[in-house]
Amino acid sequence: MVGELGFEKPIIELRQKIADLKVFTKESDVDLTSEIEKLESRLGKLEKDIYSNIKPWDRVQIARHPNRPTTLDYISILFTDFFECHGDRTFGDDEAIVGGIAKYHGLPVTVIGHQRGKDTKENIRRNFGMPHPEGYRKALRLMKQADKFGRPIICFIDTKGAYPGKSAEERGQSEAIARNLFEMGGFTVPIICVVIGEGGSGGALALGVGNHILMLENSTYSVISPEGAASILWKDSSHAKQAAESMKITAPDLKELEIVDEVIPEVKGGAHKDVNEQAVKMDAVLKNSLKDLLTMNGEQLVAHRYEKFKKIGEISLLKDIIGVN
Repeated sequence: MVGELGFEKPIIELRQKIADLKVFTKESDVDLTSEIEKLESRLGKLEKDIYSNIKPWDRVQIARHPNRPTTLDYISILFTDFFECHGDRTFGDDEAIVGGIAKYHGLPVTVIGHQRGKDTKENIRRNFGMPHPEGYRKALRLMKQADKFGRPIICFIDTKGAYPGKSAEERGQSEAIARNLFEMGGFTVPIICVVIGEGGSGGALALGVGNHILMLENSTYSVISPEGAASILWKDSSHAKQAAESMKITAPDLKELEIVDEVIPEVKGGAHKDVNEQAVKMDAVLKNSLKDLLTMNGEQLVAHRYEKFKKIGEISLLKDIIGVN
């Protein structure tokens, strides 16, 4: 079945068997109700077992699912009166990053996020969600505007990484990312960052300096992809599954390391199964996060952000020292 993942194969096969039996029952005089009920009970247990024990590599596959909800999907559901802004006022507009002004439960906010496509045509248009420097400069322009007018900033992170091509390097890719990291640290408005898919390398970090870092349950956040890490460690990208196991790139691992503040539960099987239900789950966490940050003044928000990033790595280092796995 198109869009289904390898670890879901037993679930798919059992669902198909149930569907076939229902069709057979409808088209014949044979009553298979009890058999169908037994299989449905078995399906429920199987789904619970598989979806409650998802491995890191399986989460990577879910994060990359072609139908996984994007920034614009969440904006259309969670926000009202969204007005998209374009261009960095230096070179041009980069459609791999979208951003603008909106209202969140009646409160004016600035919302920015990586945007990939749902099909080949849109992916080409949006450069597969890999921004050029002008994308990051557009994001920074909008964040500076938000800081000036006192609007909270909400960033959605979903990129394999910044575009590594020659044109991006010629226009200052590294400087644009570094500038965002520097400037975001000093904004005096609340900044909430939500990892909704892949959070890859500096391309993700350029929208990731927030007071609160939230992460969908089946998203990933890392300095390099599992394939890239495998190519370096084992000189063979086919070891990506092994790399994913050891890199601690999943939401539960990053929450334990205190890099992520809160993990947002996903609908069974992944956010792509029901974007509206997923948006409801995200809204509950996002609303509480913003409510908490709005109690702080500008100076407190900057200090909070500084302390948050200053302590990253301390937990991991302490575990290494005392020998805890």
